[in-house]
Amino acid sequence: MRPPAMTAEAIGKLLHEVFPQAFYEGCGLTLEDIHYGDVQVRRAFHEDHIRPGGTISGPTMMELADFAMYVAVFAAIGPQPLAVTTNLNINFLRKPAQADLIAHARLMKVGKRLAVGEVTLYSDGAEEPVAHVTSTYSIPASR
Repeated sequence: MRPPAMTAEAIGKLLHEVFPQAFYEGCGLTLEDIHYGDVQVRRAFHEDHIRPGGTISGPTMMELADFAMYVAVFAAIGPQPLAVTTNLNINFLRKPAQADLIAHARLMKVGKRLAVGEVTLYSDGAEEPVAHVTSTYSIPASR
């Protein structure tokens, strides 16, 4: 297995530098497990994420899935903060619990210009996924 292009610490530092408004101490996002193109991240539960019906909102789940893909891209290709989402498709499978959300992202293909992957979202402590995501990231040309 290839080692990750960046460690969790290096990715966290980069995210704090390029997205200080979104990734900071206490933001609720945690990098839990980083491997080459295969990562696990967590979004801490907060009552602000609840929508009518007592479930975690779709935008909260999409945000976590996109964040997980961004981290997976860094883990595979290194620091490329200008990598951007070109596609994200989400299937909501079941109602998430009022608990932390865990995202497991796995890149299926990393090319020169595109990275394609999938993300599975779980409620903390549950075995069955709450959402399945496919996503593509555009990788900027090397300088």
